[in-house]
Amino acid sequence: MGDAYYELIDTSAEGEVFSSADLTRGTWGDMQHGGPPSALLVRALERCEPRADARLSRIVVELLGPVPVGPVRVVSKKERRGTRIEYLSAVMSSADDMRPVARAHAWRMERSDTVEIQRNFGEPLTPLENVADRNDLSHFTDGYVGTLDWRWIVEPGSTPGAGESWIRSAVDLVQGEAPSPLERLFVVADNANGVGAKADIRKWTFLNTDLTVHVHRMPEGDWIGIRADAAYGPDGIGATIGTLFDQHGPVAGIQQSVLLRRRS
Repeated sequence: MGDAYYELIDTSAEGEVFSSADLTRGTWGDMQHGGPPSALLVRALERCEPRADARLSRIVVELLGPVPVGPVRVVSKKERRGTRIEYLSAVMSSADDMRPVARAHAWRMERSDTVEIQRNFGEPLTPLENVADRNDLSHFTDGYVGTLDWRWIVEPGSTPGAGESWIRSAVDLVQGEAPSPLERLFVVADNANGVGAKADIRKWTFLNTDLTVHVHRMPEGDWIGIRADAAYGPDGIGATIGTLFDQHGPVAGIQQSVLLRRRS
């Protein structure tokens, strides 16, 4: 396999089977980072009886357990049909034992002309061309983090406010395919938890179990910006809330649940 997170190896009525490259491996152990599986589920949702006159609006990805760095099966279906609004689902399973490891749900809405009332929420990020290349990921020689071009605007934990960063992936989602705009967005969206983190990674783990993304405008270009902040409760549970950007401005809001644990 070349520079891609996955390779499509089989297609049948039971779904598509992909081999997973080691490039999908995350930093929390022997499992995939949440980014590539999220984007692969979005790929399945976009290809589920596609419509040129509609697009995905809200996407919820739930990580049901460790996603193995191995073959995975993805199947999607239309849960609710409609002219203006449809509801779709997709499930990722381990191809070895058919154990569900991640799933996604999405609303797909009919497009219409609303240019005259178009607006964004939130202030734009510092333009990419004004951000110094502080991509200090040289110690990540393999795995998912090593595939990223990461430009910090505000380093995590350096201020009491939100963290900010520009990120793009240097590899494709599926071998031989050009990623769609939403696939590019979801390959990096899961990093909001890290961008907004306030816990010291040397003392704490902060594992997110999901991501909910409301896309109000389709992203353009390779670079995705993230502005995110974290809140931690007194009982080991927290949340990350943020905004996703392209170089023209905000494109989506994101929320994630966080499980906090002190390192032994």
